[in-house]
Amino acid sequence: MIGYYVHHHGAGHVTRAALLAERLSRRGVTVTGLSSLPRPAGWAGPWLRLPHDAVPAPDELADPTAGGTLHWAPTGHDGHTGRMAAIAGWVADERPRLVVVDVSVEVAVFVRLMGVPVAVVAMRGDRTDAPHVLAYDLADALVAFWPEGVASESWPQRWLDKTAHVGALSRLDELAAAGADAETTAAQAISDDGVADSRVEATEPGGGPREVLLLWGRGGEGSGPDVEAARAATAGAWTWSRPPVHATAAELVDLLAQADVVVVHGGQNAVAEVAAARRPAVVVAEDRPFDEQVETATVLDRHGIAVGLTRWPEPTEWPAVLDRAAVLGGAGWAKWSDRGAADRAADVLTGLAGRR
Repeated sequence: MIGYYVHHHGAGHVTRAALLAERLSRRGVTVTGLSSLPRPAGWAGPWLRLPHDAVPAPDELADPTAGGTLHWAPTGHDGHTGRMAAIAGWVADERPRLVVVDVSVEVAVFVRLMGVPVAVVAMRGDRTDAPHVLAYDLADALVAFWPEGVASESWPQRWLDKTAHVGALSRLDELAAAGADAETTAAQAISDDGVADSRVEATEPGGGPREVLLLWGRGGEGSGPDVEAARAATAGAWTWSRPPVHATAAELVDLLAQADVVVVHGGQNAVAEVAAARRPAVVVAEDRPFDEQVETATVLDRHGIAVGLTRWPEPTEWPAVLDRAAVLGGAGWAKWSDRGAADRAADVLTGLAGRR
């Protein structure tokens, strides 16, 4: 039995957890989800719904950071107390061999205090504040969903020594890989008659408006007015669209394949989806704690993988930004994701669980 704690904010944490639970279930490993979120459709295993520790918010919170040693441990909050009690009861009853924490300093510390090995899903950005140092130091392993060689400069060697860099993980990995294999087979089956060249020319300037696909996750507020300004500034050369709110993986793969450039925020999950599809991209950092997305965008730009920006461009900047991304192309995403992260992460987690 492996437990997997899922943070409630945004879609990335629960998407990643569901992918890993499904992959582990293929190996006969039961994964119990622990979260204040409702059980996601298709979750492979039990799901323990936890009381919410922030809603309703108490009128007065007495030092919720415990003097700066934690991020969120409000006193006198029934939801927080009930949450920890539920986790403790589950640990005592089920005796898990490992708990994956994605993400919460407090849950990582609490579970480890109960004598259970902990794997912490690492996040980008400056995590040298006292609470993160505590959680990362006590973790049996850190699991980083980015490739080795692009670690945060602020990370001490002791963290790197216990980090498994598994690469980007996306729900699109298998579908995108299958599509790439099919394209390769088709390309090998045709003669050199200009068919492939005509496909490239259709996306070059002068062949009609090119397509921008905007991916903006539910964890942020989005950039509605700014998008309209960007659309107006690139009218005639580019058309902008968004995927349906509840697009399936297959639908999103198709939409990504049709896009000449993808504009996406710098969250791990969204970036991983573009990486799986190998599409030219502009990655724009949203304002997040610890400069998480700023670091991701900066690293992607530095390594020539995508156009990475630390702010939303001015309208007049968009034509050059999109052209730069189109010229850069999407082949560099292979450095970020080889579409095999699920199996590597499953190997790491089963290995840790097997130590007890």
